Amino acid sequence: MQNQIRCWLLAIILLCVSGAPVFAENELPIPTDDLAYCSTCHGVQLMGNPILKAPRLSGMESWYIENQLQSFKKGWRGTHEGDVVGMEMRPMAAALSDEQINQAAEYVSATRSALPASSVVGDIDKGKVLFTTCGACHGQSAEGDPAFGSPMLTTVDDWYLVTQLKNFKSGIRGSHPGDIYGMQMRASTQLLTDEQAIMDVVSYISTLRK
Repeated sequence: MQNQIRCWLLAIILLCVSGAPVFAENELPIPTDDLAYCSTCHGVQLMGNPILKAPRLSGMESWYIENQLQSFKKGWRGTHEGDVVGMEMRPMAAALSDEQINQAAEYVSATRSALPASSVVGDIDKGKVLFTTCGACHGQSAEGDPAFGSPMLTTVDDWYLVTQLKNFKSGIRGSHPGDIYGMQMRASTQLLTDEQAIMDVVSYISTLRK
């Protein structure tokens, strides 16, 4: 049994260092050796790990991932003392070249995993009303819109959405003058008057998952 486990682990290691990502149809992408560490926190196929507070990234838009990695690298994210998880992420992004960031973004976009289970409980009807403002940028089905720098929201862990909305509202995220989209998000979150409002709108977003 131990030998089988060793062989299994060896196979995973060999896959991780085997070269360029695989994007063939009906096949799951394999990270290059310099990107394999992403799964250490974010899980296999970047399915997320709530214990480590690492969100699901599977299938997220490559342009958004690239923007966020650049934000970490530039110090727009992950520098506030209240953003403990962000401070852990920042050195990971800072170690990547622009080319590697582009490769990482393409890899993330190609990954696939099951949609996360809902864990946030709120008033869906109230959340629907609150989401009207959010939908102006993120789309009425939360499908996202690159023209506004707004990602799809339905594929992200609901607990992570709650965390980030709180971060925007408190100024932990979106306060850097270079982070234009972040500053816009921070302004929008001021319409969410309290934590319950955040729980309500996130609960509604979860109902939009397909």
